[in-house]
Amino acid sequence: MGRTFLVTGASSGIGEAVARRLAAEPGSRLILVARREDRLRALAEELPAPASWVATDLTEADAPERVAAHVEERGEGLHLLVNNAGASWRGRFGDAGWENVKRTMELNFDAVVRLTEALLPALRASAPSAIVNVASTAGRISRPGAGAYSASKYALIGWSDALHAEERESGVHVGLVMPGFIATEGFPAEELRARFWTRRLVSTPQKAAEAVVDAGLRGRAERYVPRPYGLVAVLRILAPGLVRRVISGGAGGAMTTATRPGE
Repeated sequence: MGRTFLVTGASSGIGEAVARRLAAEPGSRLILVARREDRLRALAEELPAPASWVATDLTEADAPERVAAHVEERGEGLHLLVNNAGASWRGRFGDAGWENVKRTMELNFDAVVRLTEALLPALRASAPSAIVNVASTAGRISRPGAGAYSASKYALIGWSDALHAEERESGVHVGLVMPGFIATEGFPAEELRARFWTRRLVSTPQKAAEAVVDAGLRGRAERYVPRPYGLVAVLRILAPGLVRRVISGGAGGAMTTATRPGE
């Protein structure tokens, strides 16, 4: 029996890798969502599974309804929603201020909540089904210049935990994926990959995609990518003072560009 998987931010990076990985699942059908229609069309034509797409900016007021209408028109249910689309605009709060926090939250958190609300009836009707929210290790530990991004991912993680408990009785599993540094179009991570001591900190979109499969189709609660990043979250709890001292020593310079990956 076929299953329908919807992936946001599917035009590049982690989202594209997730789409390609899910297309290898037996009986899979894909719905690809992102802003760049030309990339979505090209990807849909390459996939070994049937695929359609919705080209939209998820921050637009009518985006959730447009995506939900597409799912309903296909009449195939919805078995997995992967909320992957997101962005990071770097800036210290004293310089970038509330506006930077607002636009980051609008895409990384508000748009996820709005889309999930619109698609939850289809997920419940197709249960057992799943939602995977692609958060970040930045949702466990914050760095200078990335406070807005961390705030959006902290919010996403907290909301996901509550949603998991609420939807369990409906048969809708909610999983989390927390990538660390992933080499993508928006973040090539060249500086980190060039150094022996930091190259192991960088993973690939393909490994993140496998983590999405773990958190969605295999029912895992959460996955870090790479896995050792989970130790950082533990250290944040056990030794918060130490973590703050390390971060304050200059760890905020690893990512220096504004990115809106995978859309």
